[in-house]
Amino acid sequence: MKLLLNLFFTFFKIGLFTFGGGYAMIPIIEQDCVEKKQWITHDDMLNLTVIAESTPGPIAINCATFVGYRQKGLIGSIVSTIGIILPSFIVIYFISIYLDNFLEITIIANAFKGIKIAVGVLILDVVINMISKMSKKPLSLIIMISSFLVMFLINIFAWNFSSVSLLIIAAAVNLVIFLVKENINSKGGAVK
Repeated sequence: MKLLLNLFFTFFKIGLFTFGGGYAMIPIIEQDCVEKKQWITHDDMLNLTVIAESTPGPIAINCATFVGYRQKGLIGSIVSTIGIILPSFIVIYFISIYLDNFLEITIIANAFKGIKIAVGVLILDVVINMISKMSKKPLSLIIMISSFLVMFLINIFAWNFSSVSLLIIAAAVNLVIFLVKENINSKGGAVK
């Protein structure tokens, strides 16, 4: 029971004090779940981020669900998921009740401008941390740089191309290369 409460309150705190969505929550999740509580490893967090981005649903909820499941199975995943979504639900509920034109209030609008900048910095921090912890194999670097350049060009030229499609293409390329290497290795060749 103590671990379930710990899961709930850890993710409740993350959900309550992190603005900017899932990517902004990743450093906080990593700090609490990897470094402080050691519920998962750095490699788990990197893999979890990739999997959570590739599956339906918000990335932070997917992360909370995974960590909860890893610690206490199904009940842990439910408790962690409720913990991370409850603060947002409560805040949005009260905003919808009491404030009709919430963002038209000057102080609130200015606060959100500052929050946007902070969220950008948090997301940049996530990218830098993920790159620093990523394996530095040539194939991984080529796929990462190629994906970045393609997304950069898509955004610059406003092409209509889904980032999900890019994820699927990168995964397919890596899978094909893996299968080719496995096929060569199984026939007695040595490929690294």
